[in-house]
Amino acid sequence: MFGINWWWTAARRLLASLTVVILVLSLAGCGDRISELPNSSGDSALATVKASKISEVSPPEEIQELRQALEIYQPQVKILSPQPDEVLNDNTVTVKFDVQDLPIFKDANFGLGPHLHVFLDNQDYKAIYDVNEPFVLSDLEPGTHTLRAFASRPWYESFKNEGAFAQITFHVFTKTEENNPDPALPLLTYSRPQGSYGAEPIMLDFYLTNAPLHLVAQENPADEIVDWKIRVTVNGESFVVDEWQSIYLKGFNPGKNWVQVELIDDRGNPIKNAFNNTVRVITYQPNGEDTLSKLVRGELTAADVGTIVDRNYVAKKTEPIIEPVEVPAPVATPEPVEMPTPMATPEPVEVPAPVVKPEPVEMPTPMATPEPVEVPAPVATPEPVEVPTASEVEQVPVKVESSQVESMPPVVKSEEAVGTVIESKVVDNTIAP
Repeated sequence: MFGINWWWTAARRLLASLTVVILVLSLAGCGDRISELPNSSGDSALATVKASKISEVSPPEEIQELRQALEIYQPQVKILSPQPDEVLNDNTVTVKFDVQDLPIFKDANFGLGPHLHVFLDNQDYKAIYDVNEPFVLSDLEPGTHTLRAFASRPWYESFKNEGAFAQITFHVFTKTEENNPDPALPLLTYSRPQGSYGAEPIMLDFYLTNAPLHLVAQENPADEIVDWKIRVTVNGESFVVDEWQSIYLKGFNPGKNWVQVELIDDRGNPIKNAFNNTVRVITYQPNGEDTLSKLVRGELTAADVGTIVDRNYVAKKTEPIIEPVEVPAPVATPEPVEMPTPMATPEPVEVPAPVVKPEPVEMPTPMATPEPVEVPAPVATPEPVEVPTASEVEQVPVKVESSQVESMPPVVKSEEAVGTVIESKVVDNTIAP
């Protein structure tokens, strides 16, 4: 099927179509790559079955976010021992690896990290998280064995860059035909699903080597270069994919499920090589509590498990989510008014008990104020003068004019009246002649 000039022909056509190839690769994505099987022709008796229960879905969001943190790496993997085509005289073999441009480790808290998938022949792979520790294969069957290894992301998705895959074939005691793939033919390495799962979707992943580009294979239908496809069968339902990408599937049954992956040509015929048809039995139990199951369900975020892609990652503290509250339109703030300085508070004054107010007394109507009377100035009281008695007074005759007599008051001939006249005379300090 494949001639000796296969690679030369592919190289010439690749150079002629380099620009188109780059465009095609850039458009390759993780869209719906599942389709029906092509109608078989010739001696092929393959049935065409479309998957009805199993379907492809988008990768979990948290895994897509974690994947971006590893895009900076282009891992380079080598198998240092045993040597290619080496014949060993012991059925216990110590394998040594060299990995560049990818930190290999397992996070202690989550049990995941970048690692190697190591396959002996077509057995289930072993995960290697420390390439400095010896990896020992014991009790090997005599004969030929093949080791394959490639770099893997923490959620078991393979790196597919140039140099991420390594393969050697060695022999224990002697060479045999088993487990000896032809290095000139396309080779399929089944990777996932494997083991047990606690959540859907479940990733399907494989590694493809020595396969021609679709553009080269489809350029000339008459040449010896055949196109390829991957036929996947889950619990008896089959579909094909034609892109070398990981895909996520749902529709598995709780309990045991079986998965078969085959490399076929564009007419549905198997492409023969040692490991191009592989079947695995897996277990699906919903509600798993392992880290991968929680990531797939979104119960763990990429920030929660950042240490599985970067051992120096420090999780940021997340602030609690506060629901927005509708705030009313702001009211114009009045200008501040300068308040007077408060006066000192006076000390409390003891207030006497209230005095009982007497009942009002009806006052008499006030009398009219009499007009003021002019009072004559007081006359100085003269010192008393000793008045001589009547006997002592010399009787002096007084000559009175008739006109004076008429005006004079009647004469009182009592001692009292005489005394009065005498007294008035004394007051004037003169005595009439």
